Amino acid sequence: MVLESTIICVDNSDYMRNGDFVPTRMQAQQDAVNLVCMSKTRSNPENNVGLLKMAQAEVLVTLTSDVGRILAKLHQVQPCGEINFMTAVRVAHLALKHRQGRNHKLRIVVFVGSPIDLDEKEIVKVAKRLKKEKVNVDVVNFGEEGLNTDKLTAFVNAINGKDGTSSHLVTVPPGPMLSDALLSSPVIVGEDGAGANMTGAGFEFGVDPNEDPELALALRVSMEEQRARQEREIRQNTAATTGELGVISAASVEEEMLEKALGASLNPDDSVPQSSNPTPVEMDFASMSEDEQVAYAVRLSMQNSGMGAFDGGAAPMETDTIGGAPARPDKKEEEEDYSEVMNDPDFLQNVFQNLPGVDPNSDVIQSAMSSLIKKDDKKDDKKKDDKK
Repeated sequence: MVLESTIICVDNSDYMRNGDFVPTRMQAQQDAVNLVCMSKTRSNPENNVGLLKMAQAEVLVTLTSDVGRILAKLHQVQPCGEINFMTAVRVAHLALKHRQGRNHKLRIVVFVGSPIDLDEKEIVKVAKRLKKEKVNVDVVNFGEEGLNTDKLTAFVNAINGKDGTSSHLVTVPPGPMLSDALLSSPVIVGEDGAGANMTGAGFEFGVDPNEDPELALALRVSMEEQRARQEREIRQNTAATTGELGVISAASVEEEMLEKALGASLNPDDSVPQSSNPTPVEMDFASMSEDEQVAYAVRLSMQNSGMGAFDGGAAPMETDTIGGAPARPDKKEEEEDYSEVMNDPDFLQNVFQNLPGVDPNSDVIQSAMSSLIKKDDKKDDKKKDDKK
């Protein structure tokens, strides 16, 4: 595994304000430098990277494996003045001599986005000196490729010599993203073609958060919103299902109450003697409508109440005494008293209200009360005729 110390030289001249690269040359260069730093440190954890600006040549970050320090300084660089290509390369060479890993290979990555006002012979002279010191140089030529391509080609060829291939020139025309153009270039892939994988494989959502933190954050937020939406839909579906079950359960409770009312009518309390009760006829409740079931329950309830009064189920009523002995009315008087009670609308209304599952205001109940009142009226008319 190749160990390497790399100094990245960035172009911070006034030409970097141009917008022929999206969004500007400076910001496109920042993305590309970020990509190079990640590639170098990821290919080997012991690799070191430094940062140098070419206008007013100055080392911003000495050799380090902390990419965060480099990116922080890189975003503070602002366009100003003109670059000095020769001075920047010499300062980068001196910075490499102060590396900690003595067995590291030396490399300079130069971003050139402004015209180089130097004679080609001077550039070649510097290149030969770098070759002697075994320093490899990768040059990224963008923005002013029409003016710089010939000079930079001579520079790279002088470093490689006749058989050398360790230094590279990458020329990027205006239009595409600068960082995308470098993905498949020798600057990222390396000499053996086995450079670090920078396509996003192995990262969540296929995006390296160090390379594009805003995109990685947006994808993560979008995924969390999608999960929350799915959970909300599941809860809503569950609530709807529970509501349907509640409606069904309420209907079942209502039917159960009606069945209990019918059962209570068919089976009066055990405390009432059953000897004189007429045997109820077996009814098919499944084939009866709800109104028929309610009418049948009311009729049986009224009959059961009457039998309890006739058969002595109720406690004896206190009456006036004659000669110390209680005077009890005969059975005919009891029947007459019961008829008067059953013809009392308030009494009937009270009976219906106490029956479970019975609506005293329903049409069936009102019809039954009207029938009883008419029947009693007919009996009274008949009695009057008999007396006459």
